[in-house]
Amino acid sequence: MEIDIIIPLYKPGKELFTLLDKLENQSVPVHKIILLNTEEKYFTALTYGTDFVKRYRNVEVFHLSKREFDHGGTRRLGVSRSTAPIFVMMTQDAVPADEFLLEKLTEPLKGNVAVSYARQLADSKSSVLERFSRQFNYPDKSCVKSYTDLERLGIKTYFCSNVCAAYRREIYDRQGGFVKRTIFNEDMLYAAKVIQAGHQIAYAAEAQVIHSHNYNCRQQFHRNFDLGVSQAQHPEVFAGIKSESEGMRMVKAATAYFKENHMVRKIPYFYVQCFWKYAGFLLGKHYNKLPQKMVLACTASPMYFKK
Repeated sequence: MEIDIIIPLYKPGKELFTLLDKLENQSVPVHKIILLNTEEKYFTALTYGTDFVKRYRNVEVFHLSKREFDHGGTRRLGVSRSTAPIFVMMTQDAVPADEFLLEKLTEPLKGNVAVSYARQLADSKSSVLERFSRQFNYPDKSCVKSYTDLERLGIKTYFCSNVCAAYRREIYDRQGGFVKRTIFNEDMLYAAKVIQAGHQIAYAAEAQVIHSHNYNCRQQFHRNFDLGVSQAQHPEVFAGIKSESEGMRMVKAATAYFKENHMVRKIPYFYVQCFWKYAGFLLGKHYNKLPQKMVLACTASPMYFKK
């Protein structure tokens, strides 16, 4: 079965070559890799002096401006360029942990499963906080989630990540695809739509990518502000489901983890980071009551509000 891979790019570095090489050496063949690059000058600067077209014969590159980029709309564009029955969404900073990523990621796509997403592992340079976060959000046990899990899992029922996720095209088309315009969360919005339609979401723990960020408090604030905006703009998905309870569960689990591993000194900074994350999220949920200048100062995506 043909598999296409779709990757949005912005200011790609040499790591892109590593990613493409690893994707072209998977245990299952890739039909086509579609790169959606924002601002052509950055891609040209990276590939200048390399015979990119000959080196990657199954790669297609499409350029768009920063103003045209949208988390949902750009990915919709990528899917429209694909003809494969299964397509995989990835980000430029996610690297396959081994040659079995695509094989393990697409295995669950049968029966009533519409989407499967991969496990994200922290890299060797990650902080203790980041390593714990990856372990918490991406455990080593696979699962399949459906509408019946809402009462037990809450918002986690809709959790899905386009850092690395595989989609069945027939269901994607039938459900109308990714939202056309969104600041964030296009993956969870789609996951919620298919779950509410009676389909399932699979978490494939054996499909693994290396992907992590050592965000500081300011970056966490901006990111969570946009998360709050996304939830405020889609009450049909998030109303009545509290994200805060999942956040509190993580705080308790992290506190216990640091104590058990004799890292009590990490706890104060962790709490400070949690404060800024929650402050950003709370302001984002009420962004429409804030002055425009304040919104632009809080968001990580000012271009979204300037369109």
